[in-house]
Amino acid sequence: MRRWIATLRCAAAVALAACSAPATLSDLALAEHRAGAGDVDGALAAYHTAQRTCRAVRPARRAREACGEALLGEADLLDHAGRTAGAIQAYLAIPARAEDDPATAATATYRAGALLLADHQVAPAWTALWRVVTSFPDEPSAGDALRVLVTDGRRRDARALADQLAALLTPLAETEVGDNLVWELADLTEHELANPAAARALYDRIPVDAPGSGLRDDARWHAARLSRALGDPRGAVQRLRALLATREVAIGAGSYFSIWLDDAQLELGKVLRDDLHDLPGALAAFRQLPLDYPASILCDDALYEVAVTHQAAGDHAAACADLAELARRYADSKYRARGQELGCP
Repeated sequence: MRRWIATLRCAAAVALAACSAPATLSDLALAEHRAGAGDVDGALAAYHTAQRTCRAVRPARRAREACGEALLGEADLLDHAGRTAGAIQAYLAIPARAEDDPATAATATYRAGALLLADHQVAPAWTALWRVVTSFPDEPSAGDALRVLVTDGRRRDARALADQLAALLTPLAETEVGDNLVWELADLTEHELANPAAARALYDRIPVDAPGSGLRDDARWHAARLSRALGDPRGAVQRLRALLATREVAIGAGSYFSIWLDDAQLELGKVLRDDLHDLPGALAAFRQLPLDYPASILCDDALYEVAVTHQAAGDHAAACADLAELARRYADSKYRARGQELGCP
């Protein structure tokens, strides 16, 4: 009985292996091996074989992945071999051959656009890159293509580029690339178009329109920075506190802490002290930083700012005590030499 069961299991394993078309993976491995050995033509032949055998792979999801690897592998190989024209044509042909695989189609079109741009074929490059953004806005390659477009376009015609980005904000608002469009337009508006107020308004849209965006906290930080530059310290405080409030959300949901949190805590104290002349509020903000972010490299900055704030409040003894504590706790701090600036020994 046991021998019969073992025989059945063996037969089932053989049948499963046949259904899953393991030859495709072997073809891909052979292509990679030949490419590594410098046999470009042999690798191309293996990729061509894999592009046929991949269709028999099961389940269908794995078939798409295998076919995508085979198609992109051929184009990548041509690119690495210095056959730029052939690589571009191979990439551009992939979307028609991968109609049920938008990720592969988007990746191929993006890589074709990048190669065209590097080859100084600007018009077809931009056509391909914009196609990624507008035809595949939910694929990661859309963000990559947008970044290349902005990097290249801001030095050509920043105004025309900004107009094009603005025209896409509404139709692509609900897509994955929507927040990237707002972000790039905000950056372009601040620097190339020199309109910080409009840039701030764009940054403010991201936390509202895309609260789950990875750019949300960065947008709040830059909106606060622009608020202060625009002479709106209360607006800066509002945005900094909104950013700092994400710490409580992160604790409750087990999410990540933004890299801007300790910076925002320090900046909040400076705005309260220097712009709004709220010295008690500033002291509270500075003292909170080492409590909430004990591993931050800004802890000694916060203690130094406590000393400066005490000095501004006319409490010279407290300021000197703060500096003495700083010297004890942070032996390598750049602020240890600042004691003389405040008239402390």
